[in-house]
Amino acid sequence: MIERLWAKLGKSSQQPEVSVSADNVPEHVAIIMDGNGRWAKHRGLPRMAGHHSGMKAVKRITVEADRLGVKYLTLYAFSTENWKRPKAEVDFLMKLPQQFLEIELDELISNNVQVRMMGHKEDLPSYTLHAVEEAIAKTAGNTGLILNFALNYGSRKEMLEAIKQIAADAADGRIAVEDIDDKVMAGHLLSNGIPDPDLLIRTSGELRLSNFMMWQLAYSELWFTDVYWPEFTETHFRQAIAEYQRRARRYGGL
Repeated sequence: MIERLWAKLGKSSQQPEVSVSADNVPEHVAIIMDGNGRWAKHRGLPRMAGHHSGMKAVKRITVEADRLGVKYLTLYAFSTENWKRPKAEVDFLMKLPQQFLEIELDELISNNVQVRMMGHKEDLPSYTLHAVEEAIAKTAGNTGLILNFALNYGSRKEMLEAIKQIAADAADGRIAVEDIDDKVMAGHLLSNGIPDPDLLIRTSGELRLSNFMMWQLAYSELWFTDVYWPEFTETHFRQAIAEYQRRARRYGGL
């Protein structure tokens, strides 16, 4: 596959220019940012160094998405399963949103970016939650790119909680069972108010969803690359967009 070839070439400083049409840019791009630890290991560095380098990729891809006209960028920052990792690594990961926003928030504000979070707040450390909520509050009035962090997010938990709430609404007579449809379900998900992703990108060569937006990705285009997240560049991002633009989205039709 061409994206695999370019992924390998991506480790070189010389990458081919990629043309992206302005007429068919995906409205919503979601990214599983994978491979920070392996990137660091291959360089003889601690895993934390990979996570820190991954922050730089977040900035450059956010800037490029905004430049291309993407309206929503959802980044899988921390999953509900990531708590299983060693405590030292989890503690480091929980500090990254604070570090990133301390450095980048003013620029996000000046570029009209609106920050949102999609995840389960109850388990997050107070310093992490405070940093994210401060960014959300300070950018709430911005009307440009929506940068949506999936933080302590798990799709199965999201769907189970939605089903429980719908069941409770039905039991209390707030909704009739026969009126439960896709729209009702979507309205109870953490992504409520955000359109489903048009394109999913996953870095590092893994070919799975890893409990990420499984309802919302039903008809999304999927693009995988061997490139680790810390070395994922604007050119790689444009390659994914260009491949998206070559595909025909039929949603089950002809």
